[in-house]
Amino acid sequence: MIAVVVPAHNEEALLGRCLQSLLGAARHPGLLAEPVWIVVVLDACTDQSPQIAASLGVATLMVDVCNVGQARRIGAAHAIARGARWLACTDADSYVAPDWLYQQLRHGAEVVCGTVHVEDWEGYSHAVQAAYQQRYCSEDGHRHIHGANLGVCAAAYQRVGGFPPLAAHEDVGLVQALEGTGAHIVWTGENRVVTSARKNTRARSGFGEHLAHLAAQLTPDGERSRLLKEA
Repeated sequence: MIAVVVPAHNEEALLGRCLQSLLGAARHPGLLAEPVWIVVVLDACTDQSPQIAASLGVATLMVDVCNVGQARRIGAAHAIARGARWLACTDADSYVAPDWLYQQLRHGAEVVCGTVHVEDWEGYSHAVQAAYQQRYCSEDGHRHIHGANLGVCAAAYQRVGGFPPLAAHEDVGLVQALEGTGAHIVWTGENRVVTSARKNTRARSGFGEHLAHLAAQLTPDGERSRLLKEA
């Protein structure tokens, strides 16, 4: 069985799109009809996220930890207990391609690190967009680590003790631990996930905050504090 773990905190605006894309990826013929279990770990949600997940028929777990590392860890533990051999991770503000799961598995690796792509740059200047794209490597051999686009075999995941229970950079912690064991890691630029550039971020020190800091570097000092407050 393949499992997809999606942490979510008040994601009613974007969760439906994310789950629809995952349901499509689960039907890819290259998976040879292997079961795919999608679980949304609803972390301290007070909006309609639970109802949206339920309406699409995916599994849910209710937690109140306000910690993305803990949420991913809890979801992965439930998936492994159900017999998952592969754990795929993305974020509720992202959506995947129809061949996303297939592309992760076809490498025969223990870990697959993909890239992310921003389509909607609303609220950011062209200068910020250009600076981000100049600094970001989307080709094979990149060294980016994104919880929004990560796959790991269950055996390797368990070997390092799983996601560290961190409020940020839990994905980096996991992959670094796997690197330390000599795991077979593929850094692919072919398998990308579309993610959000929103400023009202859910996780501190995450992708949205990275963009806010980049914007601050390109903004006159008088505007810098305002951008950081909005992030």
